[in-house]
Amino acid sequence: MALIVHKYGGTSMGSTERIRSVAKRVAKWMRAGHQMVVVPSAMSGETNRLLGLARELSPELPGAATLRELDMIASTGEQVSVGLLAIALQAEGLEAVSYAGWQVPIRTDSSFTKARIQSIDDTRVRADLAAGRVVVITGFQGVDGDGHITTLGRGGSDTSAVAVAAALKADECLIYTDVDGVYTTDPRIVPEARRLATISFEEMLEMASLGSKVLQIRSVEFAGKYRVPLRVLSSFTDWNIDITEEARSGTLITFEEDEKMEQAVVSGIAFNRDEAKVSVLGVPDKPGIASSILGPVADANIDVDVIIQNVAHDGKTDFSFTVHRNDYARTVELLKTQVVPAVGARDVSGDARICKVSIVGIGMRSHVGVASRMFRTLSEEGINIQMITTSEIKTSVVIDEKYMELAVRALHRAFDLDQPAG
Repeated sequence: MALIVHKYGGTSMGSTERIRSVAKRVAKWMRAGHQMVVVPSAMSGETNRLLGLARELSPELPGAATLRELDMIASTGEQVSVGLLAIALQAEGLEAVSYAGWQVPIRTDSSFTKARIQSIDDTRVRADLAAGRVVVITGFQGVDGDGHITTLGRGGSDTSAVAVAAALKADECLIYTDVDGVYTTDPRIVPEARRLATISFEEMLEMASLGSKVLQIRSVEFAGKYRVPLRVLSSFTDWNIDITEEARSGTLITFEEDEKMEQAVVSGIAFNRDEAKVSVLGVPDKPGIASSILGPVADANIDVDVIIQNVAHDGKTDFSFTVHRNDYARTVELLKTQVVPAVGARDVSGDARICKVSIVGIGMRSHVGVASRMFRTLSEEGINIQMITTSEIKTSVVIDEKYMELAVRALHRAFDLDQPAG
């Protein structure tokens, strides 16, 4: 008997018919002798609908107090899902019980709308599993030390599922979504993209952080930290598929870097169009200036990605970095009102029409000339590179957003990702 965690995304829970299909799939695994915990997302579009109602009442949504209420509102979508799924499982003849995050409890910090999980009390869940019940737990949410409901940020149900799997020491966590695995890049942009049978944890972490929407980055971080076996597969296959075949389908995220995996120099092309570039111009070139600029940005709970400081001339330099596009206007305002006067900079400029395109592969560690091939490919397509950042298994460039699809297609061909795996 294995302890298995299933996670189902919003499209998988998008209607009562799809919820019924999820219940039949879970029942199949339960009847095969496994202990089952299920973490569903809200029904597709429900969270956006709920937050849209809040914005109708307060378009600006300012202040920490308002963020608390947004979490109270957004968390209800998952609570509906777990209740409906528990009822569907009961209709299948199984004992099932649903829990909200605060009932488990899943403890988080108090960063409303962006909370981080601190601990999970598995006592209640283990008692239900021992009694032969299917346990259905809300994704995306928890409770802070003061008893306030918190949410983990968009895509947080993946994180919830992996965290629950880690706390329970589950044998495997299966992430069911609307795609049948992890691809070399988005098939909607490159129809020749291939599904990967396996991908290393490091590569998946880079892909998630660089814009791949298949898994939320914090879920991959959790999986890596606690070594949770993770598999991405489709919920739109027939629920009655043979369980052995299903258990081997999709993409396995592995912690082993075998020789076959290292044959591929680049495993995938990731991209992110949700970024914006901000530059602080005419900054005094002196020790501590980066901290003086980025400190207030961090204090405002704004995540920074690519960072570049230009060569100094006459004691002045330009300091550029990227943020999420949703934080762009707030970042520019903060820099103009707080940072520029404090550090003696000349001005702030920005561009919200950029994107980041990245090549990822553990094979890059042992192959030279990978970055130069990337740069040459983009140059041949007439694409100008604005910023570059690298690690030992990825190279990312910031380019004009209008060239994103062209860049992804060109790089996919240049690294032979459209060819069958050897």
